[in-house]
Amino acid sequence: MTTLTAFLTFVAQTTAPAGGSAPKGFVEQLLSSGLIMPLALVVMFYFLLIRPQQRQRKEMEARIASLQTGTRVVTNSGIHALVHSVKERTVVLKVAEGTMIEFEKSAIASVQPKESAEAKK
Repeated sequence: MTTLTAFLTFVAQTTAPAGGSAPKGFVEQLLSSGLIMPLALVVMFYFLLIRPQQRQRKEMEARIASLQTGTRVVTNSGIHALVHSVKERTVVLKVAEGTMIEFEKSAIASVQPKESAEAKK
């Protein structure tokens, strides 16, 4: 029985109960129609996969929005560089002395936190 068929059966049972029998409760109908497992899977996928990915994406967008000159970044292609300047849609990265490359902001894979003067010593 497909999920759609089970859902339609469930809806038909809730709207028109059988002649002389007492109507079943909502939970009893869910259990008897077999919809509880697909619903549980959807809830599990949301909390285990979708929600954490949304959180990571928002955190990364916030880091990219707060880029400043001198921040160390790694691009999607694996280039480690320092941010030289930030434009509206692009970032100019300093790869080596005198070598600047312009990237889209979406090409930034990770932003490394600035090291303090004490950590460098």
